[in-house]
Amino acid sequence: MLRGSCLCQGVAFEIAGAVTDLLYCHCAMCRKAHGSAFRARGRVNAAEFRWTRGEDLVRFYESSPGQHRGFCSVCGSNLLTKFDADSTSLGLALGALDDDPVARPQRHVHVESKAPWHQITDDLPQLGTS
Repeated sequence: MLRGSCLCQGVAFEIAGAVTDLLYCHCAMCRKAHGSAFRARGRVNAAEFRWTRGEDLVRFYESSPGQHRGFCSVCGSNLLTKFDADSTSLGLALGALDDDPVARPQRHVHVESKAPWHQITDDLPQLGTS
C-alpha cells in the first residue's frame, strides 16, 4: 500500500498496487502546473486508487482535450491526471507520494520544451515527445 497527500494535508489517498511508467516530463504545461523544471510522474491503476481524505477538496482542470489535472483547492498541490480516453489509468504526480514507490523514472520526455535554465545531467534516455 502506498500513501500520498497534498501539502496542507487536507487531501490524502492510497494506492493498493504499483506505480508504473515513471518518467520526467519537460513539456511547458507540466513545467507551469508544477512550477518546476519538469514533472515527475507515474501511472496507477484507477481501480487501485482510493481517496482517504478530502476528495471534496480536489478540483480538476482540463489542461488539454481529454486530460484533467487534479489538484488540492486549498494548497494547490498537483495530485493526479484523469484521461477521458483511458478511465482505467491515472497519471500520478510522484511528489504527492508519502511513501517510496520503489520504481524510478526511466526517461525524460518532451525535452524539446525543456526549460532553458535546466540542464539534464543523468544518463536516462531523452525523448522529444512521448
